[in-house]
Amino acid sequence: MQPLKGIKILLVDDEPNILQFLELGLQNEGFEVRCAQDGIAAINIIKQFQPHVAILDVMMPGMDGFEVCRMLKKTENVAVIMLTAKDEVDDRVKGLTLGADDYMVKPFSFDELLARIHARIRNQFPNLFGEVVIGPFRIDDRRKEISLENRVLELSPTEYELLKFLVLNHGLVLSKSMILEKVWSYDFGGEENIVEVYIRSLRDKLNDKDRQLIRTLRGSGYRVDLS
Repeated sequence: MQPLKGIKILLVDDEPNILQFLELGLQNEGFEVRCAQDGIAAINIIKQFQPHVAILDVMMPGMDGFEVCRMLKKTENVAVIMLTAKDEVDDRVKGLTLGADDYMVKPFSFDELLARIHARIRNQFPNLFGEVVIGPFRIDDRRKEISLENRVLELSPTEYELLKFLVLNHGLVLSKSMILEKVWSYDFGGEENIVEVYIRSLRDKLNDKDRQLIRTLRGSGYRVDLS
C-alpha cells in the first residue's frame, strides 16, 4: 500500500484497550490520529480536527455510533467506517442507510482495517494519492489523466470521471442510477441511456471489444473486472 502523509483519522470507541491498539497501529502507519470515547466528544473534536476518515463503534453510551454517523454525514466530507460487535444485517443496513461507507465486525484484523481505510481514501480523496495504480490502470487526479498499461487515454472530462469511478470501485456492480448520481451529479435531468453512450465510447478507447474490462450485467449495471 502507498504511504500517506497528512491523512487524519478519528477513532471513536468506549473501550480504551481498542482505542490504544488502533491509535498506536495507525500512528505507526503514518496517520495523524485523534481519539474519543463517546459520541459527544467525537462531535466536539471533529470541528477542529476535520478528519478524512472516522472509525466509529456502534455501541457507545449516550450518543451511539449511528447518531454520530448521521451528524457527520450531514456536515462533513468524511469517510465513515463503522465497527460493531454484532454481525446483524439490520445494524449494517441502518449504518449504510445513514451514510456509513463501510462496516466491520469485531473482532477484526488490523491489516483488513488498514486495507479498508486505504480503499475509502482512494474513493473519497483520490487527489491525496496524486497517482493511484489499480491493476493495469494509473489514475493521476492532479493531471486528470488515466493510463492503461502505460498508454495515456484520450478522454473527455466526463469520460475521465466515469472511468475513474468505475476503476476505483472495481469488482462492484454499479447501477446506471448510481453512476448518474456520482458522475453527473444529483441535478442531472437527462436520461439514463447517456450512461450507455459513454460506456460504449470508453470501451472503444480501451479496446475492450469483448467487454472483458467493463462488463454489462443486464438489469443491474456495470462492473470493472481487473483480475
